[in-house]
Amino acid sequence: MPRKFNKPFTKRNSDSKENRKPFGDKPKKFNKSDNSSFGNKKRFFKNDDGSGIEKKSFGNKPSRFKKSDQPIFDPKKGEDGNTERKPFKKKYFNDKTDRFSKSDNKNDDTRKRGFGEKKEFSGKKFSDFTKKKTSFSAKKKNDDGTIRLNKYIANAGVCSRREADELIKAGVVKVNGKIVTELGTKIMPGDDVNYGGQKLSNEKPVYILLNKPKDYLCTADDPFSRKTVLQLIQGACKERVYPVGRLDRNTTGLLLLTNDGDLTKRLTHPKHGAKKIYQVTTDKNVKPGDLEKLLNGIELEDGPAKADNVSYVKDSKNEVGIEIHMGRNRVIRRMFEALNYKVIKLDRVYFAGLTKKDLQRGKWRFLTSEELNYLKMSVK
Repeated sequence: MPRKFNKPFTKRNSDSKENRKPFGDKPKKFNKSDNSSFGNKKRFFKNDDGSGIEKKSFGNKPSRFKKSDQPIFDPKKGEDGNTERKPFKKKYFNDKTDRFSKSDNKNDDTRKRGFGEKKEFSGKKFSDFTKKKTSFSAKKKNDDGTIRLNKYIANAGVCSRREADELIKAGVVKVNGKIVTELGTKIMPGDDVNYGGQKLSNEKPVYILLNKPKDYLCTADDPFSRKTVLQLIQGACKERVYPVGRLDRNTTGLLLLTNDGDLTKRLTHPKHGAKKIYQVTTDKNVKPGDLEKLLNGIELEDGPAKADNVSYVKDSKNEVGIEIHMGRNRVIRRMFEALNYKVIKLDRVYFAGLTKKDLQRGKWRFLTSEELNYLKMSVK
């Protein structure tokens, strides 16, 4: 519905403009002349009826303390005026807080230590806190020199430590004339250890690399007085060393000799996979199909045997490089003989990371520390 108005709407007449206040009219500003004492003593404000209100001026502030009334203090003199300078009193953290009194709470175990309060000296020294470490170092330093019996047997080159434990349990090892069967037995370096009717000696490990020539046997003693590899390293060391694995009489190449029984066991066991590479020279060219047969495996009298890798050497068809990890007797020669090839020359050029670089035929040298570390890592 349309909106209804009580009075009729009329336009604003022009005469009514005189009664209107102009838009420019503003309240009168404060005149400083009317209040000449602004900021000094008093202020006056006028109301609409002309009455004034007296207020404190903004500038009125309480009187400050006069320096003349303050006594002069000389830092070189005391408060009493003495010329002698008083000694400086050092304050500690204990002076700032006094939450608890030790005299009042001597037997109170639940009271807390106040802030800044010094903890009583317990009487312990720094060495008391490192007593455990010091005693361990002293124990290690003051070792009596004993050695486990299985380690002694392994260092003597008889076998590995695990196999030495089996020998001890079997009762075939004597210490100072008495049979020892208890595992973990410790002995002194000067004790007499006997195995198989032979006295053993604990020696430091020695590692010798030999480039074996032809017509030498890999044995420590030959009843027919034939040449052995130990004759080639005669005088190299005072320790008793022996060959790791065997190369037959007509096979040449790398041969490791040592007295480390643990390492010998790992290098000769097929499960550790010590990598060996041979260079084979045959009486005739080897067919590519026969290389495949070597990879797939050949049945021999003592079981199947296969190569890990095989290929021709350069462009010659009668020279083959073969990689193998098993260490059975004359296994490579028998594999080629099964394929109607006669091996004229067999040379081992690689053994568990070792090569015969710069090592002439019939010569030997000690292993470097880098070679030894790599050798042990390769058969972990």
